[in-house]
Amino acid sequence: MSKRHHPRRGSMGYSPRKRARAETPHIKSWPEGGDKPKIQGFLGYKAGMTHAFIVDYRPTSTTSGREVIMPVSVVEAPPIKIAAVRTYGKSISGLQSTGEIWAEKPDSELSKRLPLNKKNKKKNWDFSKDADEIRVLVYTQPKLVTSIPKKTPEIREMRVSGGSIEEQIEYSKKILGKELKVNDAITEGDMLDIIAVTTGKGFQGHVKRWGVKLLTHKNSKHRRMIGTAGSWHPNWIQATVPQAGQMGYHQRTEYNKRILKIGEKGEDINPNGGFPHYGLVRNSYVLIHGSIPGPTKRLISMRDAIRYKRGVEVEKPEISYISTTSKQGV
Repeated sequence: MSKRHHPRRGSMGYSPRKRARAETPHIKSWPEGGDKPKIQGFLGYKAGMTHAFIVDYRPTSTTSGREVIMPVSVVEAPPIKIAAVRTYGKSISGLQSTGEIWAEKPDSELSKRLPLNKKNKKKNWDFSKDADEIRVLVYTQPKLVTSIPKKTPEIREMRVSGGSIEEQIEYSKKILGKELKVNDAITEGDMLDIIAVTTGKGFQGHVKRWGVKLLTHKNSKHRRMIGTAGSWHPNWIQATVPQAGQMGYHQRTEYNKRILKIGEKGEDINPNGGFPHYGLVRNSYVLIHGSIPGPTKRLISMRDAIRYKRGVEVEKPEISYISTTSKQGV
């Protein structure tokens, strides 16, 4: 006789499934740096997806070394600006901020996000002597993206890593108040982590939210319902019981996504008629292998891969063709 097997429906790894605190993704941890100081992340806007003919760089793949069709995601990445440099020191409670210096002339649009007249703009770097970690406050420039219907920039904290603390401080002094392009943070062939808030689907029922089976047609009154809400004791509904509620609009991290191409001209990848619900890419862009979280126009945070210990080292993938056919069926 076969063994009864009843696998659990839906993962509890992401509980509680409630709406994200903010649409701008926040990064909780950072990987170790290299030999030279650099900023460990970048921000961009999701434009859409297309496909490309690429020589398969994965050595264990059955199509290794052959030209294959790969799905690619397009992220428009206009230059970001450095608003401030912040130092952290280690304590028994973790990292604690020890001081910060702001740029002398940040963009006027940044005042819509936070007050600028009270920020420390004096060029006194004495507070950085005992720093254990350097981070910079960066903000986007959505005014450069014609497809984004807003002018207020998003502001995020990025870590500066690589080399010694003294070298990181000198690097931070050079970039304070200046623009950084996507080439200054990432290169073609890098492995990155993509962090974004997923597409929101609102309030959904048990079946769609957790994937539970439909009840039998002989069940009374309903089918898209759970068969039981749990045991009598403990005499409350436990968190493991699949219930209706918020679905989507959660911050998610996709690890180890390969950067296939970094381009300057959007004409090279713009499909006929533009990307659906987005339009034309007019700034620098990044091609990422596979799909990434979130709908179009969503802010995407890119971070150096934190779990990539071993694998394929690719300097620059060989791309022979990027599809620019219409995505609207015309």
